[in-house]
Amino acid sequence: MFYWFLKFLALGPLLRLIFRPWAEGTEHVPSSGPAILASNHLSYSDWLFMPLVVPRRVTFVAKAEYFESPGIKGWFQKKFFSGSGQVPIDRSSGSAAAGAISTQLRLLSEGEVCGIYPEGTRSHDGRLYRGRTGVARLALEAKVPVIPVAVINTDVVAPPGKVFGRMARPGVRFGEPLDFSRYDGLQDDRFILRAITDEIMYEIMRLSGQEYEDLYAQDAKKRAKEIEREAEAEKARAESDEVWDEIRPD
Repeated sequence: MFYWFLKFLALGPLLRLIFRPWAEGTEHVPSSGPAILASNHLSYSDWLFMPLVVPRRVTFVAKAEYFESPGIKGWFQKKFFSGSGQVPIDRSSGSAAAGAISTQLRLLSEGEVCGIYPEGTRSHDGRLYRGRTGVARLALEAKVPVIPVAVINTDVVAPPGKVFGRMARPGVRFGEPLDFSRYDGLQDDRFILRAITDEIMYEIMRLSGQEYEDLYAQDAKKRAKEIEREAEAEKARAESDEVWDEIRPD
């Protein structure tokens, strides 16, 4: 109930009034029955704008810690996350990845629409990165279609590392549902899982127009930080050499 209150009465109308989000291909989202919405991930605001433009509830999984904080603040935090379409990961499965799949399988079995970010984390530079194969395993085990989704301009509205950037109209494009029933029973074949995931990422790339990098986003972030540290160290060495050149005797 709180989800619909936020979407249609409280938060949703405010977001529509201020940002005027646009959408294409919403007819590809089924009006009933389970489905996976597999999206690129540019900003923390993605999970606000993408569900806003479709009539159905879109559910994401989130860290259980968001729902377990004590006190009044914890109660409000739990209400907000659950009301905005997020559910805690089932941690009884032994790992976060297994818990996320277990939770999403339960939701899909109940006829829900699940949102998932195959990249696993936000893009730090606007590129589209290699997808994790969990989305493929989920599609095969649940036997549901995957709708590729591209969010656009959300990284302008809320860039990585910032609460707000600048005004822009965010958009969402939905592609045609992808049917992987031809791979039924092959959810334990890692080559099949990779092929399915790559097909999903290709469709997301086509919809978003992003440059694709065949590298996991987390690895790309680590590489970018290493390059930044090396550049800072080189700058410090150069500045030290300049100081030494100024003070040493001829």
